[in-house]
Amino acid sequence: MRLDLFRSLWGWQTATGGGDWARCGAECRENGFVGVEARLPADPFARRALKSALESEGLGYIAVVFTGGDVIPDQRWTVAQHLDRLAEAIEGARMVGARFVNVLPGNDRWPLAQQVDFFGRAQALADASGMVCSFEIHRATSLYSPWVTLDVIAQVPRLRFTADLSHWVVVSERLLDDPLDDLSPFLTRVHHVQARVGYDQGPQVPHPAAPEYAHALAWHQAMWQRVWAEHRAAGREVTTVTPEFGPDGYTHLLPFTRAPVADTWDLNRWMAQTTRDHFATWSQRP
Repeated sequence: MRLDLFRSLWGWQTATGGGDWARCGAECRENGFVGVEARLPADPFARRALKSALESEGLGYIAVVFTGGDVIPDQRWTVAQHLDRLAEAIEGARMVGARFVNVLPGNDRWPLAQQVDFFGRAQALADASGMVCSFEIHRATSLYSPWVTLDVIAQVPRLRFTADLSHWVVVSERLLDDPLDDLSPFLTRVHHVQARVGYDQGPQVPHPAAPEYAHALAWHQAMWQRVWAEHRAAGREVTTVTPEFGPDGYTHLLPFTRAPVADTWDLNRWMAQTTRDHFATWSQRP
């Protein structure tokens, strides 16, 4: 089984003043990324421009879609509006040439019956389109909590997920390493991994190489190994990982000066190389 690493473009276009695709492509090739993971533009012209840029640089693409409009879903939107957004985005992602759609789904305030209705219909949209939709666990969405997610899985078992486990660590205020924290029904259904290391008080450690966060890094890596083992057992030829350390309140800032304690691109390059080494070591085991 092969590991394909994708580069997150979260914050990249802002940092580069609109996005230098030649530079992005060169940096991806230099650091072993086969493609990028980024929001699907809403504008059709922007989608065509994205498709052209990706083809020009020979980059694969994972489309990121927010069914509620943004990271924090519009609280007024109904299930039907979320589904309309998803249906339109699936076709947009297909047009751009996405490998699959990474969906940040729903709203954390919906009751369980509404969550189950939404996911059943969302999976039906994915099935009808033939496009893989991988539903990301993320705060503010329907999958903000491990326990809600496990309840949804019990009723909609065909769902596939993107594992950004840092969010659940924050929500639970602990690493989920108690013997009673059985995440197996979720881990067997993970399609894609986002490699960011969270800790009990935040979704992103200041630096994953820091020894004070070694235990948090080890826990996340153990979970990723379990996903890889499931993929290998299922006969998958490729498993995908996106290192996803980001700005926007995630990278720690010094008081008063607001200077970042680390460079986001450096964090993601470190995570990519460490994950590549980790996967190589793991894959040699029987």
